[in-house]
Amino acid sequence: MATEDDNKDDADEKVDETSSDAPAPAAAADGGEPADEMIVAGKVDAGVMDAPSAEAAAEEKAAAEHEVREAAPMQLGTRRFVYAAYFAGAIGIAFLLSKIGNLIWQRLEAYKPEVGDPRDDLLMPVAAVIGAGVAFYYWRKASARQYAEEVASELSQVTWPSREEVTNSTTVVIVATAFATIFFALMDRFWAFVTDLVYRF
Repeated sequence: MATEDDNKDDADEKVDETSSDAPAPAAAADGGEPADEMIVAGKVDAGVMDAPSAEAAAEEKAAAEHEVREAAPMQLGTRRFVYAAYFAGAIGIAFLLSKIGNLIWQRLEAYKPEVGDPRDDLLMPVAAVIGAGVAFYYWRKASARQYAEEVASELSQVTWPSREEVTNSTTVVIVATAFATIFFALMDRFWAFVTDLVYRF
């Protein structure tokens, strides 16, 4: 049968257990600040560390969008030259066909006057449709398109001269041409004079 002292000891042990279960600020292992303060400080530090990284990510995203906007005209690469070549080819074919059709119509009018004058309102649309059809045909043809893309790729690697280089080269050519013209003109005059002297005697 338990005595009063035993009951008092049990009560003291329960009080100790409940007090130990309560969250008490435990000291750090190295004798520093309590664990709760370290957790709070860790959260603050994490927030401080996350803020610059979020700002940096936002800045990188804005820079990438700016680069995309700047590179929008160039995003086709050398393919834009291929498109331009096919478009120019279609226009060139349409122009030549319209002129050839006009010439044929004039010759036909000379033989049969009832045909009338050439009608550009008919010739131009027909020539445009034929030119577009030819360009589309060669665009669908894989070998022709691949050849055009290879040519455009090679041309994009060409190093074009600067304005100063072109100016210097043009000046050299003009001076050399002028010097050669004057030299050969004087030589022609000199040998003409010598020839006249020879024929006189």
